[in-house]
Amino acid sequence: MADQPLADKITDLESRKESALNAGPERAVQRQYDKGKMLARERLDYFLDEGSFHELDMLARTRNPEATDRPYTDGIITGWGTVDGRKVFVFSQDFTIMGGSLGEVFAEKIQKVMDLALSVGAPFIGLNDGAGARIPEGVVSLDGYGGIFYRNVQASGVIPQISVIMGPCAGGAVYSPAMTDFIFMVRETSHMFITGPDVVKTVTGEEVTLEELGGAGSHSSKSGVANFVANDEKQVLDDVKYLLSFLPANNLETPPASEADDDPDRLCPELAEILPDSPNLPYDMKKVITTVLDDGEFMEYHANWAQAIVCGFGRLDGRPVGIVANQPMILAGVLDIESSSKAARFVRTCDAFNIPLVTFVDVPGFLPGVDQEYGGIIRHGAKLLYAYCEATVPRMQVITRKAYGGAYVVMDSKSVGCDLSLAWPSAELAVMGPEGATDIVYRREIQSAADPQARRTELVDEYKERFANPWIAAERGYIDDVIDPAETRRKLIAGLHMLESKREDLPKRKHGNVPL
Repeated sequence: MADQPLADKITDLESRKESALNAGPERAVQRQYDKGKMLARERLDYFLDEGSFHELDMLARTRNPEATDRPYTDGIITGWGTVDGRKVFVFSQDFTIMGGSLGEVFAEKIQKVMDLALSVGAPFIGLNDGAGARIPEGVVSLDGYGGIFYRNVQASGVIPQISVIMGPCAGGAVYSPAMTDFIFMVRETSHMFITGPDVVKTVTGEEVTLEELGGAGSHSSKSGVANFVANDEKQVLDDVKYLLSFLPANNLETPPASEADDDPDRLCPELAEILPDSPNLPYDMKKVITTVLDDGEFMEYHANWAQAIVCGFGRLDGRPVGIVANQPMILAGVLDIESSSKAARFVRTCDAFNIPLVTFVDVPGFLPGVDQEYGGIIRHGAKLLYAYCEATVPRMQVITRKAYGGAYVVMDSKSVGCDLSLAWPSAELAVMGPEGATDIVYRREIQSAADPQARRTELVDEYKERFANPWIAAERGYIDDVIDPAETRRKLIAGLHMLESKREDLPKRKHGNVPL
C-alpha cells in the first residue's frame, strides 16, 4: 500500500468517497422514497446554493469493535455552504444508515461542526431524521448527546440555531432541537416525542396515534413546540431560507437589509376603516400588520398556537423587524398563559439577534379564571414583562384601541423602556374598561339611584369621555404622539431610522433570573 503510485491512491480515495456518497442500502433508500421523503444529501442539495457545500468527516465511521457494518459518514452528513450567498453550517441525518441513530462518531461530527459555526459566527441548521441513541453503543451515545446539548447552550443567543424535523425525533434527541431558536416540522412525516405511543399506552393506558402524539399538527397547535409547519420537505426548506433572510449571521451583526420597492412614505388610509364602530367588536390585527409592512409580507411565528397574540417577521423600508400584536379576533386579544410565553420567547429571540421590535396593542387585560391562576398566569405573564424590560433593541409601540391595566404595561409601554410610543385617536388607556370601572367605583351610587340602569349608563358614558381616550396619556408623555392611522407606516419607518444608532450599557452580572 505504501508503495502505491499517487494515481492509485487517488483512485482509492475516489472509491471510498463514492462509497460514502451511496452508503445506505438500496432497500433503506427505497423506504425513504416510499414515505415521500428526500434522502439526506438531496435535502442539502436543495437547501444550499448550488455547488457551495463543503463536507466534513465524509470518511468517518464507527469505532465500535462489535459493529458488523461500518459505512462511511456514520449516518450523518456535516459541513458548510451558503444560502443566498450567506455562509451557514449544516448537518443532515441519514435515516438509511442505521436509522440515523446517534453513536460516538455521529455525535463527534455534529459537535465539530457546531464548534466551527460558533467560532466563525454563522447560523447552524440541523436536518433531523434519526431514531435516537444507537443502542449497541450504550452510554457512549448518551455522552454524545450531552456534548451537543452543552454546545446548544453555548451558542444560544450568539448564532441562530434552527432545527428542521424531517422524520422521527424521539427520547433524548428532542432536547437539542428544543434548545435551538426555531423548530420546523413537516406534516405527516415528522414526529417528536419523549416516549412513543406504545410506552404511553403501557404506562398510562391512553391510546394515541403517532401523529396525534408527536405530529406537526399537535406540536404547532397544542404543545407550542414547533414554530413553523410545512406541507412537504421542499416547502419546509424554502421556509428556512426565508427565515434566514431576516436573521443576522450572529449577535454582533445587524439583520440583512434589502432594497425596498415599497415607498417608505406610503400612507395607509385603509387603516382608518379597519376598526369597527363599537369597541366591543373584533377586527383582524393581521390586516393592520400586513398593511404597514413592506409589500404586505409577514412571516408568522407560531401561527397556530396561542393565537390571541400574533408574532412574526417582516420589513420596514427593507429592514427586518419583529412584530408582536394582540389579536382581537381571538379571546378579544387578552394575554393568557400561552400567549405570554409565546411572545416572551419571540421578544427575547429578536433582542438576541438585534432585530427591532414593533408592538401593536389592543389588549383588554389578562385572562381571568381559576385554570389561569392555578396554571401560573402570574409567572407566565412575568416572562413577557421581563423580556420587554430586558430588551435593548429599538422598540416601538402602536396602541390601536384598548390598553387596559397591567396588560397595557406589559405590552411594551413607555414605562418599561419602549423608545417610541404612538397611539391612534381610538386608543383607550385606562386601568380597566368603562363598564367594569363604573361598577366598582360607583357601585353605591348606582344602587341608590331611582333608576339604577339609567344612572349606570350615564356614568359609563362619563368614564368613556374622561378616560377611554389617549389624551391624558399624551398630556403626561406616556405616549409620544397621537397619529392618524394612515401615517402608521411612515411614522414607524422614521422611528426605525432614528433608532438605528441606539446603544445601551447593561449592568454587569452573570445573567438575569427570568421567571420560568
